[in-house]
Amino acid sequence: MEMLRYDFMQRAFCAGALVAVVASVLGVYLMLRRQALMADMLSHVSLAGIAAGAYLYVHPTIAGFVVAILGAIAVEYVRRTYKTYSDVSVAIIMVGGLSTAVILMSLSPSANRSFSSYLFGSVVAVGRSELVLMFCVAVAGALFFWLLRRPLYQMAFDEETARTNGLPVSALSMAFSVATGMIVAAAMPIVGVLLVSALIVLPAALAIRIAPSFAAALWIAAAVGVSGVFAGLTASYRLSTPPGGTIALSLLLVLIVGLFAKKIAVRASKRRGRVRGRAEGAGEAAKSAWLAETAGTAETAEITGESIPRWPKGTSIH
Repeated sequence: MEMLRYDFMQRAFCAGALVAVVASVLGVYLMLRRQALMADMLSHVSLAGIAAGAYLYVHPTIAGFVVAILGAIAVEYVRRTYKTYSDVSVAIIMVGGLSTAVILMSLSPSANRSFSSYLFGSVVAVGRSELVLMFCVAVAGALFFWLLRRPLYQMAFDEETARTNGLPVSALSMAFSVATGMIVAAAMPIVGVLLVSALIVLPAALAIRIAPSFAAALWIAAAVGVSGVFAGLTASYRLSTPPGGTIALSLLLVLIVGLFAKKIAVRASKRRGRVRGRAEGAGEAAKSAWLAETAGTAETAEITGESIPRWPKGTSIH
């Protein structure tokens, strides 16, 4: 393909594939833990890191990466304070991150133009340093989810049961929050701060609806995420649109088509079940009628003194 001749497009596709896999798997765990908004919150908090990097003349991606991890740790501590109202921690940290970002952006007006690439994503923004960072995050995230898949599975469904079973839920939850911050920060250059949650939530939303098992949901989410990123980057190159919005729209279309196909499949399955049930019911009715008729004939023969004729042993019809 023509677009793959350019180095920046090659880096964008490689980075998108790496981030899409771990981000989609992360989304499944976040949805099961009812923390889907955490990705959106951390992306907004990382904007404060980007603004701080521009103000302090530090690499914006590295600064956003560090601030996203700090924000994830802060969310975990606030969540423990408001155990009954877990969404409060998301709102508190998001307000703090956004307000800090707005103030720092106003203090560095010369860097306002570069913020648009971080807000909406840019394939040009993926340099070699960003690609190396995404590769490291993808490897670390894959190892984290693979080695701790069983404890994370138990914690995602019920933290109290996991704690009763002897799992270090507090440490595991903190590690999960740090991993979330790392993955969110790594996805920013591709899809942008405002739409990074789409890469995390949308593939997981479809996978949870159509997957027959938890393991299948992880694989389906990863496949949907990579497909959406590739389709979005291709369309973005052809149409000259921002990659973040194009990728998010591609994933949204895949979600809608997948849910619609699932609904059609369920209706077809129910229709086949009803037809099979009617056929089995008709067969049972015919069998019951035959048994009733046979029983009635036997009773009539007994009342009239007649006997049902039987063929003697050793004889034939002829």
